[in-house]
Amino acid sequence: MPPDDHRDEAPQFVLPLVARIERGAPPARTDALETAARAVLVLLGDERATGDGEWADAVRHWEDAQIRKVVRRARGSEWRRAEALPGITVTGKSAQVRVFPPIPLDGWPKDLAKLQVSGTELDDPEPPVAADPAQPVLWLNPELEMSAGKAMAQAGHGAQLAWWALSEAERSAWRDAGFALSVRAAAPADWTRLTGGGLPVVRDAGFTEIAPGSCTVVADHPALR
Repeated sequence: MPPDDHRDEAPQFVLPLVARIERGAPPARTDALETAARAVLVLLGDERATGDGEWADAVRHWEDAQIRKVVRRARGSEWRRAEALPGITVTGKSAQVRVFPPIPLDGWPKDLAKLQVSGTELDDPEPPVAADPAQPVLWLNPELEMSAGKAMAQAGHGAQLAWWALSEAERSAWRDAGFALSVRAAAPADWTRLTGGGLPVVRDAGFTEIAPGSCTVVADHPALR
C-alpha cells in the first residue's frame, strides 16, 4: 500500500503468512496465491478479529498503519511449530497457508522469525484455466515480475481492499461462498481499463522487489463493478 503521513506515523504492524512448501511437493503457484488471498479474508471475517475478539486490537492497529503482509515459507518441523502458534490454516488444492494475527513489525515470535522469506519460487504445472467472471478475480499487473511470496502478499492486499469496499451483506455472502476467488495475470490490453475502472487497486509501498507506487493488483469483485 502507498505510504501516507497518518499511516506512517502509526505504530507499524505486519500480518504474517506462512506457506507450507515441502521440498518434494511444492504447491502450484496460482493455488498458493489464491490460498493466501483467502487466508487474509478468513482472518478478517473471523470473530476473533472483530469487536471484542482476542485479535481485534492487533487487527485495528495493523489496519490503522500500512497493511503490511510478509510471506515466509516452512516445511517439516518448521511447519509443525508454526501450526502450534495461534492462527488459521487455509488449504487450497495443493497449497496450505497459515495466517496469524498481526504483530508489531519488530515483534516476530521466534518460530516465525527464523523462517525464510526467500525461496518461494513456485510454478504452475499447467496453465490456469480462465477465471470465472461470476466470481471475484484478483488481476495481477502483467508487466511486473514478482516472486511467488511477493505476489501472495499482493493478492492478499487486493482481497483486503475488496473486503473493505463491500457492504456487510456482501461480505457475508462472500464468506458463505467460502471466499471463492481467482488470481490471474491480466491481459496487457486490459490493464489500463482495469486500473481506471473504479475498482480497488493495490499500489505497492515499494519495500521490496518493485518500485514504490506500482499498481500490482486490481480487485474485480462482481459487487463492485
